[in-house]
Amino acid sequence: MSIDTARGFLAEHAPDIEIIELEESTATVELAAKAHGVTSGQIAKTLALKVGEQPFLVVAAGDARLDNAKLRERFEAKATMLDEATVMELTSHPVGGVCPFGLATVLPIYCDESLKRFDEVLPAAGSPSSAVRIAPERLATLVGAEWLDVCSPA
Repeated sequence: MSIDTARGFLAEHAPDIEIIELEESTATVELAAKAHGVTSGQIAKTLALKVGEQPFLVVAAGDARLDNAKLRERFEAKATMLDEATVMELTSHPVGGVCPFGLATVLPIYCDESLKRFDEVLPAAGSPSSAVRIAPERLATLVGAEWLDVCSPA
């Protein structure tokens, strides 16, 4: 179960962070924001993309939108979203629960600047009904992410 890989990662690297598991699905930004009583921007969505054959993850504020021009400029090529099967294979997490914790494959991870306007964000924790509360800077440090600017406000 993918939440177990996230749980194992957090137990080893950040044992003070508790995984919040809810009865209802938090698979979309809107559902997660409502369930956790936060703004949609505080939901840290993890997007699985690739440029050429190189997959990577971008964690961004829930109310931000990927900006294709910024992506193309940053990666010097067009980025495309990964399909659900590939996401599951590479991360061990289903779409709706994808997070940068406990990945099945070592992937480059990027955090978008859109997260920095919040003191605390809530990324998923490996399932469509789980999350953690974490400061954006700690999130980036914990997963070895590089900061970039590839989103535009919604």
